Amino acid sequence: MPRALLSVSDKTGLVPFATQLVQHGFELVSTGGTARALRESGLTVRDVSDITGFPEMLDGRVKTLHPNVHGGLLARRDIPAHMEAIAAHHISTIDLVVVNLYPFRETAARPGVHAEDVIENIDIGGPSMLRSAAKNFESVWVLVDPSDYARVLSAIASGSNDHDLRRLLAEKAYAHTSSYDAAIAQWFAAQRGEPFPDQYPLAFEKQQALRYGENPQQRAAFYVDRIGSGLGALTQLGGKELSFNNLLDLEGALLAIEPFADQSACAIIKHTTPCGLATGTDALDAYKKALACDPVSAFGSVIAFSIPVDVAAAEAISSLFVECIVAPSFADEAVEILGRKKNLRVLAGRATWPVGGMDFKRVRGGLLVQDRAPVPEITSHWNVVSKRQPSATEQIDLAFAWRAVASVKSNAIVLVRDGATIGIGAGQMSRVDASFLAVHKATTVGHTTTGSSLGSDAFFPFRDGIDHAAAAGVTAIVQPGGSVRDAEVIAAADEHGIAMVFTGARLFRH
Repeated sequence: MPRALLSVSDKTGLVPFATQLVQHGFELVSTGGTARALRESGLTVRDVSDITGFPEMLDGRVKTLHPNVHGGLLARRDIPAHMEAIAAHHISTIDLVVVNLYPFRETAARPGVHAEDVIENIDIGGPSMLRSAAKNFESVWVLVDPSDYARVLSAIASGSNDHDLRRLLAEKAYAHTSSYDAAIAQWFAAQRGEPFPDQYPLAFEKQQALRYGENPQQRAAFYVDRIGSGLGALTQLGGKELSFNNLLDLEGALLAIEPFADQSACAIIKHTTPCGLATGTDALDAYKKALACDPVSAFGSVIAFSIPVDVAAAEAISSLFVECIVAPSFADEAVEILGRKKNLRVLAGRATWPVGGMDFKRVRGGLLVQDRAPVPEITSHWNVVSKRQPSATEQIDLAFAWRAVASVKSNAIVLVRDGATIGIGAGQMSRVDASFLAVHKATTVGHTTTGSSLGSDAFFPFRDGIDHAAAAGVTAIVQPGGSVRDAEVIAAADEHGIAMVFTGARLFRH
């Protein structure tokens, strides 16, 4: 009689699966709550202690770590010496293992959880059984995912050995234990306040396959910390499936809108950087002001809102070719209006970063890891370094400019007026070029730059950027400061009567 060992924390589909195993002649062996659930459903189950001849001990910490379990899992059926050895010790083979592990991540994520409770949810026997079964996958079915139950039952019913399926299940088992161990290692590092341990284990789950990457000749997939987290938490209400570039631009859009969560704001993103960003009285007003910054670049963009999208905003957006739109929610009629554009992806929800989430950048042969960039702060510690103090209106625009420039690719310059960008210079090799581009963008679409405020993501290394801004009519500037030529830059601002504020923080986004 073939033997199946079942020990799961996720009991989804367990009873129907076990019932069919019995119908195919399997003997069921189980532990703890899994055995109880199977018995309550009317199935006959042997306890693991019957197999090991040893009772569970240490509050269940020791129950499956026994030669009668691992010998039955690891013995190769095609090696006579293996079979003779287990027979000599009265060990029976185990032909199928179903294990998913203690809910470590869920326990560790609970607010206020005690370290002892987290440690008690470190599974020992489960990973050991999975690794043993997966190593001997030629003879042992090993399952960690309830979605695989049906495929395995089909193979058993047909009498198929299905080598490819067995190998895939082994791969999934090792990925499962690897991910589990990574989560445990990350928790221990966090407990000692170390964000950059000597080894940095990573574990992600595939949210979806993608048609291709940045270009059609590149393969791609979308992985998340946990299924349904971050961008995976968004609900798609319409349009084609998301592409690799859509997801990149969505991240840029949500980054741009994040500092304005307490306002009615709209960000229009092209190639991960804003081509328009504004606050307004409502969604429509914010959209119109953001679009006015650079309506040409907005073609084929991704748009993000900090507030729900109503009918008026949806009707305005529907006249523009847009790849994606994301907002906390949409009015029903707004979804219907946007749905008329079949290729427009409509996404609802709030995609948040996990607490303590890190930022990763891949480089050849390695990985760069850093803290996630914080939302730019507007503090009373800003230092007015010019002779002229910014006016009340300029203070509001400088605060907006500082939040806005954080999501623009470096070197970054934004020109703003009345809570909206009117010109953006992004990704330039020099800051004076970025200033020139911001002014050029603004004047090209008919904005008057006189009386505008300017935000820079890093210091001005020379006074030429200030001179260029002054020639465009800029009256106030916010920048980090910190250049060896700060005195020269401040003097230039004073010459032009520009109010200048130093924040003491840099906002590079490479």
